[in-house]
Amino acid sequence: MSSDKKFIIELPLKVILTESGASNFMSHNKKLIRFRLADNADEYGISLNKFSPQSIQSMILVDYISKIEISMSEFVSSRQEVMDLSKVIVYSLLYKQFDREVYAALIQCECVRKHNRSNPSKLIDEQTKMSERQLRSILQNKESIIQSTRKNILDPIWKSIMSNKDYSAEEKNIFLLMSEKFMNRLGLMNWYIITLFYKSDGNNEMFIAIRNLLNSYMEKSKVAEYISVMVMELALNNENSNIRNEARNMYQGIDDINSLIFDPEIRAKIVQELQRKHELVFLSWKLGGGSSSIGKQGRLSITLYNKDDEFQEVKENIDNAKSSNTAKKTLIDFYRELPEGQEGTDLGLYYLSYLDDACKKVNVKFESLVNQYSTSDLTVITLNFNF
Repeated sequence: MSSDKKFIIELPLKVILTESGASNFMSHNKKLIRFRLADNADEYGISLNKFSPQSIQSMILVDYISKIEISMSEFVSSRQEVMDLSKVIVYSLLYKQFDREVYAALIQCECVRKHNRSNPSKLIDEQTKMSERQLRSILQNKESIIQSTRKNILDPIWKSIMSNKDYSAEEKNIFLLMSEKFMNRLGLMNWYIITLFYKSDGNNEMFIAIRNLLNSYMEKSKVAEYISVMVMELALNNENSNIRNEARNMYQGIDDINSLIFDPEIRAKIVQELQRKHELVFLSWKLGGGSSSIGKQGRLSITLYNKDDEFQEVKENIDNAKSSNTAKKTLIDFYRELPEGQEGTDLGLYYLSYLDDACKKVNVKFESLVNQYSTSDLTVITLNFNF
């Protein structure tokens, strides 16, 4: 398999931009679209039907994206694409958090503190701001230092991966690649500090701090896979519930709805009808709490809305009644209460407990919430993560 398989994902994305993202697009004369999102908010952004994962990742890393939403009548045929997108989003957030935590660790190192004591007018701390252009010009002649320092940081990690008897050959490869990816996405400001002090007495303290964080984030990255599977499971669950409801409308009087919806031809007809009626499942990823929300940059909220667009205005009018009629549950309650015969229920619980365990092991905070609005048959499932 060639490592440079730059694939293209085809999904109907609404990409909601942050303020800096919007001004960047507008400064390049790109017209923004006004979207009405699943939560009834009006937001500005761009629409994509084909994109490279790399382009989405680059935009997340420079804080251009605040939310991504997709809406479809059926997810089965786009299963792999949705999972790939989910993983790209989670990895991007992990890379950003890693970069932030490395910076926080470096400015606590003795060599940086010593510099700050001797150079009070040139402090390197939380408030230090340097433009990308400035950093690039400082670093442009330091490529050889960057490469040797990078090697110095990674070598002990690679040795410990290769000598770990619990890892399969495939796992070793994954961890080697993952450690490189995190280091490749380390920001310019961090490299500026590393290259500034790489010869100082305390350089080893910096390298150890980076290695510790690298190990911690490589562990955290394991949850990306679980999250993508869980998201897909929930989307399919919502899709099946819509297909069942529509099947009851279209084939009244037939008792065994299950056998109907698993007949590929009939299922295709039902999906066509759902598309005609514009009955969609909405899936959105909300990234962080914005760069100004301290402590919230590592947040990710994934929300699934199962709703029929026809009722949109009615729903808005009954919002007040709705809120008092809300049943808030955890995802576990939601799965336990699914009607008999709705296959995949056990599977959902199974994935959920795996995801829950995986998050606890690597210190990722995870909570799930299900709101069911009885007045509008709207189900809103939210998965909150804090990396």
